[in-house]
Amino acid sequence: MKKVFTLALSLSMMFTAVACSSGSTTTPSASTEPTKSAAATAAASTAPSKDPVKLRVAWWGGQARHDYTLKVIEMYEKAHPNVKIEAEYAPFDDYWKKLAPQASANQLPDVIQMDISYLTQYGGKNQLADLSAYTKNGLIDVSSISPNAVSGGEVGGKLVAMNLGVNALATTLDVNTFKSLGIDVPSKDWTWEDYDAIAAKAKAKGKQIGGFALHHEVFFPYYLRTLDQKMYKADGTALGFNDDKPLVDYFKRYQKWYDSGSILSLDKESQKKGVAEEDEIMLGNAITGNGWSNQFLAVANLVKDRPLELAPLPGRNGNKGLFLKPSMYFSIANSSKQKEEAAKFISFFVNDIEANKLIKGDRGVPVSSKVKDALKPLLSPNEVKIFDYVAWAEQNSSQMDPPNPVGSIEVEKLLKATSEQILYKKATVEEAAAKFRKDANAILEKNKK
Repeated sequence: MKKVFTLALSLSMMFTAVACSSGSTTTPSASTEPTKSAAATAAASTAPSKDPVKLRVAWWGGQARHDYTLKVIEMYEKAHPNVKIEAEYAPFDDYWKKLAPQASANQLPDVIQMDISYLTQYGGKNQLADLSAYTKNGLIDVSSISPNAVSGGEVGGKLVAMNLGVNALATTLDVNTFKSLGIDVPSKDWTWEDYDAIAAKAKAKGKQIGGFALHHEVFFPYYLRTLDQKMYKADGTALGFNDDKPLVDYFKRYQKWYDSGSILSLDKESQKKGVAEEDEIMLGNAITGNGWSNQFLAVANLVKDRPLELAPLPGRNGNKGLFLKPSMYFSIANSSKQKEEAAKFISFFVNDIEANKLIKGDRGVPVSSKVKDALKPLLSPNEVKIFDYVAWAEQNSSQMDPPNPVGSIEVEKLLKATSEQILYKKATVEEAAAKFRKDANAILEKNKK
């Protein structure tokens, strides 16, 4: 998505809870699925309504995202005077901690910003409404959005989330600092060995590299993809790699960076909230950062005295590792009593050009071709860098893996705990890798029918 890049990252995020939209847990009834043509329904959706509606809309992000999202909400309320929207937001980690008890109490917000890591968990439990009816009847306008972009929100044959934008993994480079330290700026085909050399040279000059900011659940699957392996089997019943070597090799490199002081200590990293204001490049401590392309903007906009650039992650076969990912989604809670109005808000967020002049790709490069074309002449230099990088990635990447299976959140927590065991020297890399595979496969074993 987050800390790392903040490169995206931005990686930022989230919200507070106000219970106002509990109710039926069924999908839209026949009475809420219009039989009009899509064009007629879309036209009707813009007609003034006198019935008061209250929506709760939740998202994660940093302060910049909160600010412009609130302005977009004001725009929507002005166009729909009968609608009042309660905003709920928080940093990424806090967001999911708040969302879980709301889900248990059947009091999820009407509109929920959703991440691909949680898509199967919430969608598979029937907590997210099927949006297919709304894309078909025009309440969610997908006329300028490719089918591939839409299908990225499907789980179990249902469209449970609307893609808000696409992004790609990337490394942020502080080019001026590279040059001032006498370190060559890497090319697009750089390797892990190149990164090792950069880390050593930077450390000798008193600087660090960004590392992965504890987000091994993002970067280890990328590493596996460069080896033609996957994190999970297609049926979700086990890990997709069959021996310890990939994890051992990955963590031996990370341990070397950690032991040499090339990346932040665990105690310092754990104190971060994943917002751009805490980014180590912005603070002048690191010369690289890793994360999602959409996270680049928040950091780059804060660094006023030197330009930052986007590059692909290192590694041979990087085109196999790289993929275009839905940066995040909007979903509608199945418990919402205002599904139709929630669908209209999502359509506005995705398609309205004036609203997207505020959003400007912070949630990923827009999925609507009309919005993308309208924004191009208005983009700042940093925004152009994101759009150009994603366009490059589109031509130098491979198909995205399916949404993570049920149990993946537990596996991700296990992976983080494994990294801590290794870095704190409580287990050797080999011991930790073997235990991780055994425990992770036991978690996923439950998915067998």
